[in-house]
Amino acid sequence: MGKVVLVEGSRELDVWPELQNLTGDVMSRAVFGSSYEEARQIFQLQNDQTILLSHVIQSVYIPGLRFLPTKRNNRMKEIDKEVQALLRWIVNKREKDMKAGEASNDDLLALLIESNRKDIQEYGNKKNVGLSIEEVIEECRIFYFAGKETTSVLLAWTMVVLSMHSNWQMQAREEVLQVFGNNNPEFDVLSHLKNCNHDFV
Repeated sequence: MGKVVLVEGSRELDVWPELQNLTGDVMSRAVFGSSYEEARQIFQLQNDQTILLSHVIQSVYIPGLRFLPTKRNNRMKEIDKEVQALLRWIVNKREKDMKAGEASNDDLLALLIESNRKDIQEYGNKKNVGLSIEEVIEECRIFYFAGKETTSVLLAWTMVVLSMHSNWQMQAREEVLQVFGNNNPEFDVLSHLKNCNHDFV
């Protein structure tokens, strides 16, 4: 948001890219934790994939076209392979780090790996016990992309509602400043925000 210029009066501002970045950061940390930088690469590749997919949707439908080796189809396959490879690398690295006791267990990937490890220990290395690496990758992928999109849309809608009700915006701002002052917000204190919780629930 460093590009924002202060002006008198009101002005339209496109915040969607900033919301996408914010939610991408949050979901990267929630899903992958310490493998955050690698997750940012996945985030960028997925943005590229979304752009290509929007072009496909806007073009004339020709049955079987998606199977032809066009430049767009080839790039979409490349992106999918790159995302799969990055996710596989992150999962394998985290699994190795957890076995060595070097990784924390405070994100979705760690929880999946730990749960999987316990299932295999409890029931043996049977075929239908636990998740395969591919299933762990797919779970992380779905959680990350679905969470990023829904959270971005929720934030955008919250901003729309606040812009329509400036009195709510003022009350929320005053309450946040009163509760937190100049300190960074802390999760435990969020329950003290009565107006914010009431306005948005």
